[in-house]
Amino acid sequence: MVAALGKSLRNLPGPVLITGHTGFKGTWLTLLFEHLQIPVVGYSLKPEKDSLYDRADLKGQIPEKFADIRNYKKLNKFLHTHQPSVIVHMAAQPLVLESYKIPRKTFEVNVMGTANLLDAAFHLPSVKVVVVVTTDKVYKNDNSKQSFIESNPLEGKDPYSASKVATEAVVKAWQQISEVSGGPKVVAVRAGNVIGGGDFAKDRLIPDIIRSCISMNPLEIRNPKGTRPWQHVLDVLTGYVHTIEKILEGHDLRALNFGPSKDSLNVLKIVEIANQTFSFTYEIKDRNVKKDTQKLEAKFLNLNSSLAYSKLKWKPKLSQKDALTLTLNWWEKVLRNKVHPKKATLDEIYEFTS
Repeated sequence: MVAALGKSLRNLPGPVLITGHTGFKGTWLTLLFEHLQIPVVGYSLKPEKDSLYDRADLKGQIPEKFADIRNYKKLNKFLHTHQPSVIVHMAAQPLVLESYKIPRKTFEVNVMGTANLLDAAFHLPSVKVVVVVTTDKVYKNDNSKQSFIESNPLEGKDPYSASKVATEAVVKAWQQISEVSGGPKVVAVRAGNVIGGGDFAKDRLIPDIIRSCISMNPLEIRNPKGTRPWQHVLDVLTGYVHTIEKILEGHDLRALNFGPSKDSLNVLKIVEIANQTFSFTYEIKDRNVKKDTQKLEAKFLNLNSSLAYSKLKWKPKLSQKDALTLTLNWWEKVLRNKVHPKKATLDEIYEFTS
């Protein structure tokens, strides 16, 4: 039985294009659409070793192109070839600490990559909706522990956050073009720290826990008292799908937050829960982070998702603790019980959407 979720997308003439489909969220979204029987095409860099895409053996499973989003000619040709009806734009340089090492590239990928995509999409009559995935880190954050709403001021201090604020400016420019000259509806979606099985990116807490378990090396923690809006990838992605469906129905949505229903948990609490629920043994090594290093990342982040509930009737199914438990259970199935990563992912999708 196919879930009611995504029904209007199954009736579209063209597929859904996912940029960044080889990334963690992109892979989950690809498999979610597979479960929902929605045709998908993908445009992304080549997958990284040990990524979920790599572990799940997804290469060649959908029409796809491995190329840089900054290459307008290749991107434009791919769009004209596949004539997508909807685009979910996830291709990005997504890491805060990495952005300090490659600031110019971060801006090129995140800002000009988005401009390239929107420019190409606006030349295709087939495209009806473009969802641009940004981040909770676009908000002006003075670490006052406020819960951000969509109308709060935007400001980025680090190169990653600043590039995403600039991406939001690109989105607003093309929203204006759509109003004045016609074209696809464009919406920015902002989520917090998305977790789920298969994420193996560097400088992220859950992947660091998994690497610590595999290597039996001590876990080093950055900013143990810092909070993040932890949420399961399926809660966030189903929010994106609901957003697309609402826009296809004719509703005007410009930006939406997708965050947990309760205040964000701090890093140390997440580690404590993981230590209780994950069966692999490891040590927690609390690194004494220098003050100048702490300035690299915001200490407190909280999102208010009341607008998403008002417009979409969306709210997360999973608590932050349940999201973490589900994530760790995925890894235990794959690492200990040798369940194939694609099966483990599709099983979770089936249970979540049933």
